[in-house]
Amino acid sequence: MGSNNTIAAGLSTLAGILEREKRRGVGTIALSPDSERLLRAFPVEFMTEGRRKAVVTALAAEAPRKSVLATIETPSTPPLSPIVRRFPIPLIPEPDRTEAWVREQLNAIFKAVKNCSDCRSLGTLFETLVPARGNPMADIVFVGEAPGIEEEETKSPFAGQIGQKLDQILKAMGTRREEVYLSNLVKFRPRKGDGRFQGSTERPPQEDEMAASLPYLRAEIEVVRPRAIVVFGGTVAEGLLERGGSLASFRSGAHLFDGIPVVVTYHPSHLLRVESESGPEAVNIKRLFWEDMLKVMDLVGMPVTAKQRGYFS
Repeated sequence: MGSNNTIAAGLSTLAGILEREKRRGVGTIALSPDSERLLRAFPVEFMTEGRRKAVVTALAAEAPRKSVLATIETPSTPPLSPIVRRFPIPLIPEPDRTEAWVREQLNAIFKAVKNCSDCRSLGTLFETLVPARGNPMADIVFVGEAPGIEEEETKSPFAGQIGQKLDQILKAMGTRREEVYLSNLVKFRPRKGDGRFQGSTERPPQEDEMAASLPYLRAEIEVVRPRAIVVFGGTVAEGLLERGGSLASFRSGAHLFDGIPVVVTYHPSHLLRVESESGPEAVNIKRLFWEDMLKVMDLVGMPVTAKQRGYFS
């Protein structure tokens, strides 16, 4: 049964990647002979019963080509759930989807979040909006829980020591924050009580706060169209994937969000805490986190050096 679950999870991820590439306007993809043999070996039932169904039809093997082109055929898009309909994204021809258009849509989303009546009516969030930052055409979207006091003061996600840690991580990956997209599920700092005596202390967002904020994050992702989403922490994973589970269970599973692969990992703040500790457990947490980042790099096609692969060897 475990083997079947692994195959099903792999096929679900593959289907999501194909679906995403089709939305990007890609009509064909190149398959190596080895990849073609692996796909042909999968049982037919797994090819038809996955969460994101897709049919991969290989062209004639005898064609004189070095690789086989697979035609992506996906069923019609299912109706959007009510939570998605709350912030619709205009449908435009792919050639018109320029960076200027993406920025225009993101600005509209942030304006809507700022005036979000559902968020305001909760009475549990501060007033200052902390919008996303980074490259609107990025291949990777990083999602945190909610702003802290430093993010609130700078109006930028992942500020202060957490931001410095994230910058170190991005540098180790061979990129920087200007090249990725950084956002939070909840765009306002959560209050403790009435917030008058909160100071710099924080709390994770509650279910109703995440539910009110989720339509806008969905809209952001739909506009940016990344190749992978990195989710920091189990709280965000529960909100974004809309199901419960431990961080360990989220990390070990294969997840899709609107057809986009999702990698769930430790929050940078957790890495900061374990850095002050010694012993094998602290090293193991950092190793597991780095393995997750390598997975992300592989998903989006970033080059990975032998040094990067061997950081914890």
